[in-house]
Amino acid sequence: MNNPITSTLSKDEQAVAGKALQETVVDLIDLSLIAKQAHWNVVGQQFRSVHLELDELVTAARDFTDAAAERATAIGVSPDGRSETVAKTAGTKGFGEGWTKDVDVVTAIVANIKTVVDGLRSRIEATEKADPVTQDLLIGFAARLEQLHWMWQAQVA
Repeated sequence: MNNPITSTLSKDEQAVAGKALQETVVDLIDLSLIAKQAHWNVVGQQFRSVHLELDELVTAARDFTDAAAERATAIGVSPDGRSETVAKTAGTKGFGEGWTKDVDVVTAIVANIKTVVDGLRSRIEATEKADPVTQDLLIGFAARLEQLHWMWQAQVA
């Protein structure tokens, strides 16, 4: 099918912004899946607080995923959030299987959030000239995820 959505960006700008948004979509989808896996399998003395905070992270990641995918669509780029695409291209660290101690969950979540933020920071730089609107969106994601990164780290400091 021909592209039914046209863009106000040039082809080069669209390519840069589209790549940044696609990478963001898959990272955020995987972050939400990692957090849900941890949510279901966390055990330990901090169970309740970690369990609830994981849902907060899932909500943020899902909201950001939708915003990134819709931005991609708005600039004429078809987002790809299929499981096979996420599995092949996400830059996240992942999460193990089975019951996981609360302290280990926190450590894994901190590492995954950091990885996602690192990717966002690279994409923020890449989109500066190509598409300031996409850059602004990514800056907002990074700001919130950096706040969550701090809060997760504070639990084991």
